[in-house]
Amino acid sequence: MEMKDAIAALSALAQDTRLSVFRLLVVAGPDGMPAGEIATAMAAPANTISTHLSILAAAGLVRSQREGRSIRYFARMEGMTALLTFLLRDCCRGNPDLCLPLTDHLSQALCPPQDAP
Repeated sequence: MEMKDAIAALSALAQDTRLSVFRLLVVAGPDGMPAGEIATAMAAPANTISTHLSILAAAGLVRSQREGRSIRYFARMEGMTALLTFLLRDCCRGNPDLCLPLTDHLSQALCPPQDAP
């Protein structure tokens, strides 16, 4: 990822509705969500959500797929992965063990341990 791409992604996420939409799409997972459902969930007009989705798409953080007269949106996790990789690429001056607390925290936050039966 280039600096300009990272700035575009960070700028896209630096707005409360767009950040909420991205997080909503992350929760929706591989099924994504139709634009109308996103607008309903955000309690915002469809044209406003459309603008936010366009900004997120331009930043590489969401993708869309037409389904008849509707458009379904998906979080582009590869876009977020590229952004996080860009931000952490030179973490700890090449001493990855110094970054273990961060990676351990992310691992726990994203994949909490399951209770044993």
